[in-house]
Order: sequence, then C-alpha cells, then structure tokens
Amino acid sequence: MSRKPAPPVIDGLSASRVVMVDGPWTTVGEFLTARFPAVPDWPRRLQSGRVLDMQLQSLNSESPCYPGKTLWYWREPPTEPRVPFELYVLYQDDELVAVDKPHFLPVTPGGRYLEETVLVRLQRSLGLQSLAPAHRLDLETAGVVLFTVVPEVRGRYQSLFRDQLVEKTYEAIAVWPTDLSFPHVARCRIQERVGAQFMQMEIVPGEPNVETLIEVIRGRAGCLSHFRLTPRNGRKHQLRAQLSGLGMPIVGDRIYPDLKPPSGPGPDYSNPLQLLAREVIFIDPISGQRRCFTSRRHLSGLSRLLSVDSE
Repeated sequence: MSRKPAPPVIDGLSASRVVMVDGPWTTVGEFLTARFPAVPDWPRRLQSGRVLDMQLQSLNSESPCYPGKTLWYWREPPTEPRVPFELYVLYQDDELVAVDKPHFLPVTPGGRYLEETVLVRLQRSLGLQSLAPAHRLDLETAGVVLFTVVPEVRGRYQSLFRDQLVEKTYEAIAVWPTDLSFPHVARCRIQERVGAQFMQMEIVPGEPNVETLIEVIRGRAGCLSHFRLTPRNGRKHQLRAQLSGLGMPIVGDRIYPDLKPPSGPGPDYSNPLQLLAREVIFIDPISGQRRCFTSRRHLSGLSRLLSVDSE
C-alpha cells in the first residue's frame, strides 16, 4: 500500500489538516470561512497555494466541497519581534551548512518562536526548505551549529554527535573559585530536576554520565576569568549545570544555579549568557575529510574581564 504524500514544511511550519463535513457550503472557500470564522484571509491563502488536497494539489475558493475530503493548510502565526542579531554562514556544500549562531536565537521553531529561529532564517535566505539541524544549541548559547541539506544524509551527521565522534570546544566567562585549580576535569551525574521549569538539570549522586575538561584561557583565582570547555558528552545544559555545581556559574545564566524571573516583557539583550560554542571538528562521513568549523564571535564579557584584569 503506497503512502500518501506529505505536504512540505514551509518556514519551519508543518501543515495542519481538516476534514470537510456536511453543511450549507458548496465550495472550499465557503467551508473554511464557516469552519474558521476568526480567520479573515482565506481567499488570500487559497490564492497563494496555502490550501491543498490530499494529493497536494492547490485548491481555490471555488473548488467544490465534498464531505469527508481532507484539506491541508498552513497556519499563519502572529508577527514575532525580530531578534536583533545576525547569523553567518561559515560553510555550505550539497550536504552540509555550518552557521555561526548569535545569542537569543533558537535553533528550531518551538514555543513562542517560529520565524525568529536559525532554521527558518536559513531556509528563507538559502532557499533550502529541506534543511534540518544535525545537533542543537541552547537559545542562550552562541556559536557553531551544523545543518544537513538533504534528508538522505541527515542520520549520518546526527550519528556523529550521538556517538561522540565530534570534538567540541566552548568558551565561557565565570568567576574562578579560589579553592579550584586548573586544568580541571569535571565528572558528575546530571539529570533533569523533577518539576523544574525550563527543564533545569541538577547534579545527583551516582555514576558520572558527563565529563568536561575545563582550562583557563585568561584570568586568576577569585576574579572573572575566561575558560575553555571541552565536553566529552553532549547532554542538555551539561556545561551550565557542571560549572554551576563547581560554584562558578556562567555569567548571564538565568537558569543556574537558580531560576531567575523575567526581567521584562522580552529578553535582556544587553546581558547574554557568556557561553560560546567556539569550534567543532569531525571526520565528514560523506567525503572522509577532516572538518573544522570555528566561530568568529567573541564573548561580550571579555571587555569587562580585561578591565578587571588590568586593575
């Protein structure tokens, strides 16, 4: 039995569907207007090809209405405020796109973010609707993110991260605890805190499931310092939870050690999390070549660190 074709994802948004039912309407336009009275622009959506039948053929306002017939359509969410930072393409070929993500821009649509995401911005700027992330970064974290271009190679690149075959290097700014010397290998067990908002992680007793090498780039004990972080794993909030557990939460972190309430109606763009995914290195599963992608960004807190360092 052949599978029916699925409609494409447009600007990060999957199509919704509705089944037409008996009623006083005779056309698709009349049915949609009656079924969704709060939507004022069905004629425009139909004219622009945003309503399809099960064979993915475009319908218009005068297309006949048949009870039991399924329609595909795309919702149009409200306009989102623009995240005032740009992303940059570091590399692009037929299988892979590497980008330099800014702080505050989520990788994929979710929650209140749809258009203001790395994925949708890339789909629009590159004209590649089939893009998909090979891995993720937190909304608050800046730096290198990889996307696959075609579905056929997606699993091969994603498996690199799953199987820990990617060398990842991060940078962070935090206070250097006076009772801790570097380089330091942090090993612990983290898990999601039960009932916590934002899926907050916590360190718990037990066999370590995360490990990170922490080195000093610049700084001194008791002061803000610039650190290099090399994780061996890739668990959610790993670096943020580990550094917080060591008594050195990353500057600008609003989740660790304690969840802070919003400071206003929107993000505080003047106080980004001082965490940067600086570099990823791996052997390309398609070409066999060694790949190295490096962020061109700099942590904004470095200027403050340098001013303290010079006192």
